Amino acid sequence: MEPATEVREAEARLPAALRLGPVHVIVSDLDRSVAWYESQLGLLTHARDDGTVELGDGRETSVVLHEDPEARPAGRHAGLYHYALLLPSRLELARAALRLAHARTPIDGMSDHGTHEAIYLPDPDGNGIELAADRPREQWPARDAVYAGGPHPLDIRGLLGVVSGEAPAPQVGAGLRVGHVHLHVGDVEEGLAFYRDVLGFEEQANLGMAAFVSVDGYHHHLGFNTWRGQGVGPAPEHVAGLDHWTIELPSEADVAAARARLTAAGVPVEELPRGFLVRDPWRIAATVIA
Repeated sequence: MEPATEVREAEARLPAALRLGPVHVIVSDLDRSVAWYESQLGLLTHARDDGTVELGDGRETSVVLHEDPEARPAGRHAGLYHYALLLPSRLELARAALRLAHARTPIDGMSDHGTHEAIYLPDPDGNGIELAADRPREQWPARDAVYAGGPHPLDIRGLLGVVSGEAPAPQVGAGLRVGHVHLHVGDVEEGLAFYRDVLGFEEQANLGMAAFVSVDGYHHHLGFNTWRGQGVGPAPEHVAGLDHWTIELPSEADVAAARARLTAAGVPVEELPRGFLVRDPWRIAATVIA
């Protein structure tokens, strides 16, 4: 490959130092949701404003709740499937599992993806959450093997054995952050055309009804699927789910490059103090900031 071509391709991709910032989630009853996130997940309240609460590990905000008293549960449309709260270690995931078990919190499932272990559960409005911990990269299976045949069951006994004899910790430890976001969309190929070809993520897997993209070889920063039906449209007003998610880039130049790609593709952006907001073909919003 010619050096000039390599430079052009690098400029068309999001930088390897990308990380995800807070997810902004719509809930119907703020007090109920804050109590649940604090007691079941062990998150700490960082700030509270009129109708909005920021939650995280005491240092960094991971979740921002926005109250809409008219919000109803999501239906058959595009929007949030789940967002992942990434814990810094298997020990912290074990502590999260112990907290959930002690509180008898309902969960949707548990999986071992090879790259990471995960516990899935809904918040009081049905917003999907994944609690996850990555394995060290040197232990990850080959990329083709990550999604082949689907995930394995989580060894929950082995996980809880990590914290055998411990009392449930009331709060999360330091290091919690958003690991990935997974969306319902109307068409996977259209999703790839937007998130891969224009915004600049790299494709990790395309399973037909779901695709996964990331930067720097990560298993996925974003997933999207058509499990609610091929061709579903945008979410209507007053629905619980995702208000927007956050992509954090290392520099203003990286933000400008992403903006230029979107503008060249005819995708409108809304300017923000440190970046911009963009909506995908199903009106799902993401902010891109430095």
